Amino acid sequence: MKWILYNALFAVAYAVMVPSFLLRMKRRGGYRARFSDRFGRYPPEILTALSHEPRTANHEPRTANHEPRTANHEPRTTNHEPRISIHAVSVGEVQVAGQLMRALRERKPGIRFVFSTTSSTGWKTAEREVTPADVLIYNPLDFGGCVKRALNAVKPRAVILTETEIWPNFIRALKKRGVPIYLVNARISDRSAPRYRALRWFFGEVFRCFTKIYAQSDLDATRLTDAGADPVTVSVSGSFKFDVAHRNGAKERELRAWVGDGEILLGGSTWPGEDVVMLNTYKRLLEKHPGVKLVIAPRHFEKADAVEANILAAGFECVRRSRGDTCFGGARGARALPVYLADTTGELMGLFGISSVAFVGKSLCEHGSQNMIEPCLCGVATVVGPYTENFRPVMSDLLAADALVQTPDADTPEARAASVETELLRFFDDPERRAAYGDRARAAVTRRCGVVGRCADELLEALG
Repeated sequence: MKWILYNALFAVAYAVMVPSFLLRMKRRGGYRARFSDRFGRYPPEILTALSHEPRTANHEPRTANHEPRTANHEPRTTNHEPRISIHAVSVGEVQVAGQLMRALRERKPGIRFVFSTTSSTGWKTAEREVTPADVLIYNPLDFGGCVKRALNAVKPRAVILTETEIWPNFIRALKKRGVPIYLVNARISDRSAPRYRALRWFFGEVFRCFTKIYAQSDLDATRLTDAGADPVTVSVSGSFKFDVAHRNGAKERELRAWVGDGEILLGGSTWPGEDVVMLNTYKRLLEKHPGVKLVIAPRHFEKADAVEANILAAGFECVRRSRGDTCFGGARGARALPVYLADTTGELMGLFGISSVAFVGKSLCEHGSQNMIEPCLCGVATVVGPYTENFRPVMSDLLAADALVQTPDADTPEARAASVETELLRFFDDPERRAAYGDRARAAVTRRCGVVGRCADELLEALG
């Protein structure tokens, strides 16, 4: 009965969300591509790639379009094992999955993957993670028929899900087929924990389908078992995200050439409203430090037009990365002081690498923050707002190491913004304090690396 109810509610929810999907297709050019994947209907070349033995992989990333490489003239391998399916949604989760795939390949070079995601931004990031031997698809909607068609085509050897990817029909179908299911870097947010616990009668059966769950922290493990997971299958691995970030010297040099010399204040992965906070901070910062440059990297590049409007309204010229703008004496001949708008995918880590001080976005509103590990690994003095629930175990470690500054919560958005502004200005006023925070941040991240490798060893041992 409960599954009839779930399927009915899911159908209603999907129908309600269809308009937002259509709007997203319009805003994000790549979202409509391969839309039939979501119904478990794949193009002929994908079905061919899934049904044939792999090519000899050179482990180079595939090209940046949505078509798989299906060359017919490369030598075949003798590996007939089914692929392992791995699923991730957001850019951060895709990077986690990519790190795990690399670790598994290092230990077993012939291993092959079917990588699935649900968003166009996740797809673009995944294209850099897969190899020619892998297949990239969109995950099916959690309707029984869609899931059945997808699994009949993919025929996975095992399935690895990341973080909080809980799709009941998909997971139950795998269990019925006897396919091992793993949940890695698992977490349950503060907001979701009461819901999972209250719905234990429903989610308990789903969580008990997992062969193994690797939780980020003791608290996540407790919340998983409270939601109905079998305690025997749950272990605490630590956060995979400490292993994900890697500096890219070539990208840093490219971005430094774009921005030019001088200290940089970076607003990384900002959400609406946070760009205004950065602009107001920058105005005050220029009073004492006129050589500092501001770079804003919005979390969603389709919001870039609104960010540009805010930059212009604040009296600055907008130097936009996606347009190829440069600023040597003014963007496109303008005389206003420039603010750099980084509205491209896959360059945020490079921006952290060249920054002096960074603010991590999505932390001034109740959404849970973006990744603060990346600036810390780069040795950047980092400020985050009060809302970081999506990175609870990570924040616990970094705060214990005095590796970053988290501003306190306040009653009003204006007060929260003022606290961030104060801390950012303090770092520019005190270079020694800034350097000390950067050193502690880099050391704290480095000490916690190695989680992905240990998990890869366990997975391969379990899979034989």
